[in-house]
Amino acid sequence: MARVAITGATGFVGANLARRLLADGHEVHALLRPGYQPWRIDAIRADLHLHTVDLADRSAARAVVEAIQPEWTFHLAAHGAYSHQQDADAIVRTNLTSTIHLLDACLDAGCAAFVNAGSSSEYGYKDHAPDELEAVDPNSTYAVTKAAAAHYCRFRSISRGAHVVTLRLYSVYGAYEEPTRLIPRLAALGMRGQLPPLVNPDIARDYVYIDDVCEAFIRAASMPSAPGAIYNVGTGVQTTLRQAVETVKRVLAFDAEPQWGSMPDRAWDTTVWVANPARINAALGWEARWTFEQGFAAFADWLRAAVEHHGRYEVQL
Repeated sequence: MARVAITGATGFVGANLARRLLADGHEVHALLRPGYQPWRIDAIRADLHLHTVDLADRSAARAVVEAIQPEWTFHLAAHGAYSHQQDADAIVRTNLTSTIHLLDACLDAGCAAFVNAGSSSEYGYKDHAPDELEAVDPNSTYAVTKAAAAHYCRFRSISRGAHVVTLRLYSVYGAYEEPTRLIPRLAALGMRGQLPPLVNPDIARDYVYIDDVCEAFIRAASMPSAPGAIYNVGTGVQTTLRQAVETVKRVLAFDAEPQWGSMPDRAWDTTVWVANPARINAALGWEARWTFEQGFAAFADWLRAAVEHHGRYEVQL
């Protein structure tokens, strides 16, 4: 088993990946930013090695990596993915500066695999499922910094002959997702026969279940890839908001009528947003195994059982 470092372990995807790594028997070191919110890792805190560190401080990043000597590093810490996170300096500091410092420290320490969490937002708006080799066109500060971080990872991988992979994640959902996001709101309200305010029903996403995403991270670290590899992580199936609502109503067995347009469209809403996962399938044998209906049902089951989080998600059974 490997000695693993993971950033972003108190975030949605990171908390799930930390659990998967522990379940697989790895020694997991969580690199946590000062002032982190622990609720997603409270149940596994005793099983983790915790390190509070500001990775934007190059010397601090190097010191923690030298102390851990990780064999694998998963870099999931990010800032700016939510609409209330608008501070450009904080976004650059977290998404780009910290990535540079952490990656350089890991390469110098001989880390065998570094997997960076990228974002489908790096592509900007496309009218098709983009391939990883086509030009990115980021349209937000967050997307610009994620694209820059992916380019740096690719450059360092090729120049050092190192195993560095970026996974461009599409719309991940599942246990411990941010309570204000669409899927948790659909589940929490749907359990009492209600629907949240909704935008245009034709708005679409490629929803990929968290268990599939964790599997992609494990494969990216443990299997060989071409230097500087970048992979899309999505199902390749686009789900419109109308289809998502129909699925939620079917799974939770209620019949409320959606009020389309009761929420205004957001700047990032689009009717085309879908992954092309051909490269990760060919290189790592990865494909999404959970349909949206299966994944939503699993999330709803988790939410019902997660009594300690019902207040946070506003669940009323």
